[in-house]
Amino acid sequence: MKIGLVLPHLGPEATRENILKMAVDAEKEGLDSLWVAERLLWPLKPQTPYPATPDGRLPTFYQTVFDPLDTLTFVGANTKKIALGTSVIDMLFHNPVILARRFATLDLLSEGRAICGLGIGWSKDEYQVSDIPFEKKGKRADEFVQVLKKIWIDDVVEFKGEFYSIPASKIGPKPIQKPHIPIYLGGYVPNTFARIAKYADGWLASLSGPLDFLDNSIKSLKDQANKENRSPDKIKILTLTFPKLSEGNSNNNSKEGAARSQRPPLTGTIEEIGTDIQKIKEMGVEHIMFAFVGLGLDKVIDMTKQLSKFAR
Repeated sequence: MKIGLVLPHLGPEATRENILKMAVDAEKEGLDSLWVAERLLWPLKPQTPYPATPDGRLPTFYQTVFDPLDTLTFVGANTKKIALGTSVIDMLFHNPVILARRFATLDLLSEGRAICGLGIGWSKDEYQVSDIPFEKKGKRADEFVQVLKKIWIDDVVEFKGEFYSIPASKIGPKPIQKPHIPIYLGGYVPNTFARIAKYADGWLASLSGPLDFLDNSIKSLKDQANKENRSPDKIKILTLTFPKLSEGNSNNNSKEGAARSQRPPLTGTIEEIGTDIQKIKEMGVEHIMFAFVGLGLDKVIDMTKQLSKFAR
C-alpha cells in the first residue's frame, strides 16, 4: 500500500512552520502523499449535529482551518516528489470552473502531483453560507464531477445541465496528468458508489467504524461497478484512518484483555494497529492515510515509520 499523512493545517498546531516541517520530513522518509481537509465554519449552534460528538458540536480544532489548495500549493513549492491530495474538498461549496482551474494550477506547479478528493458535505450551515440549496446534493454532484473532467480534458468546453452551464469556451490551463487529475469521492451511501462507478477514479473512505463495515462497503462498490459495466479493478480504494496508540497489558485472560478484544480499529498497541493495517491491505485498499489527532508533531513521523512496515 501507498502511505499518506494528513498535514497539521487544522487547529492550534496549524502554523506555517509545522506544515512545512511535516511535509519536508514526510518526503525525506519516502512517504507517498500529503493530505488536507476543508471546513468552512465552526457554527456555535449547528443546524446539523456533528455525529461524532455527544453534543453535536464539531471538534474545536475546526475553528482554525487553513485553505486546502493554498496549503498544498505552498507544500508543493517546498517538496519535489510527494503527492498532494484533498480529503476532502466539499465540491458543492465551490464554482466548478474556479475549482477546476485551482486544481489544474496545483498540478502544473507541482509537476503532476495533485490528487482531487471530493465530498458533498453534510452541514446545513455550510450550505447556507455557500448559497447552495441543501436539496438535490447528489444530482448536483453528478454534474459537478462531469464538469471538472470536461474542463481538464476538452479543448473546447461546453456543458448544459440542470445546475451548471458553460458556453462553448477555452478554459486553461490543462493539468499535466492525463487524461485528467485523479478524482476520488468520499461517502458511503449507494448513490455515492454509483457516482464513483460512473464518473470517478476511486473511493476515498474514512475509517470510523468496524473493519467489517469497510470490507462490506468495498464489496458493495465493486458490485456497483459491475452494474455500470466497469471493471472493479479500475476503481482504486483509498482509506483515511485515525490511529490512536495506547499501551497496556494485552493479556486476554484479564478483564483488560477482554476489553481490548473489543477495541475500535486502528487503536491499541503498534502491533494491534499494524494487524488492522494488514487486514485493510488484504481488502484491496491501495493507499492508506494517517491522521494523528492529539499525538504531538514530534511523534507523528516516528509513529508513521513504525506503522509503515505493516502497509508495505
